[in-house]
Amino acid sequence: MLGLRRALPCEEHTLSKLHIFVAIALLAASLGALAPFSGSLLAGAAEPADHVQSFDLQHSTMTVYVYKQGIFAFASDNHEISAPIVSGSLDDALHAVELNVDATKMRVVDPKSSSGQRDKVQANMLGPDILDVQNFPAISYRSTKIDETDARHWSVAGNLTLHGQTHPVSVRVEKLDAVRFSGSAIVQQSTFGITPLKVAGGTIRVKDEVKIEFAITVAR
Repeated sequence: MLGLRRALPCEEHTLSKLHIFVAIALLAASLGALAPFSGSLLAGAAEPADHVQSFDLQHSTMTVYVYKQGIFAFASDNHEISAPIVSGSLDDALHAVELNVDATKMRVVDPKSSSGQRDKVQANMLGPDILDVQNFPAISYRSTKIDETDARHWSVAGNLTLHGQTHPVSVRVEKLDAVRFSGSAIVQQSTFGITPLKVAGGTIRVKDEVKIEFAITVAR
């Protein structure tokens, strides 16, 4: 009957070294096999999504129209306000749109008013009684659903964040061509915690509903 021979110390050392070499070789082979996949993943992560189009801010505008009502509303001007878009994008693949406005940069246009009247309206608009831009400088819109009523017209549902509150707002959009879009929405100030101004004992009041119109161009 054959007995098992115990390995000598030098043989054990040689076997240990052999095990280490085998382990290193297997690890190297595994990394080599994964290299093409990891390279492709890194390349994919570095590439920008070509289905996301940023707004061309130089050719995109947003205007807010504020109207008066009351007995003497005829004696007071309505307001036209420029709301510059500071960023925005359209994602064709996800059918999603988002845009951002810096409330501190909104400006009263009112072409029929004097500069003094515009300055007064400007101060009221940015002040604590209306937009309160010191506490709420950002206005944003994020779509949640886009329905195409036909090839050129969309009905967009989304969330508007204004005056520190977020509420759903629907937007109508028309696709003018491959890169240009226009549309409008109606927003109630009171929904966002803003109380419409009243003057002359309430005989002249700002309507709760304001109209927002926009013309968007996406970068090619």
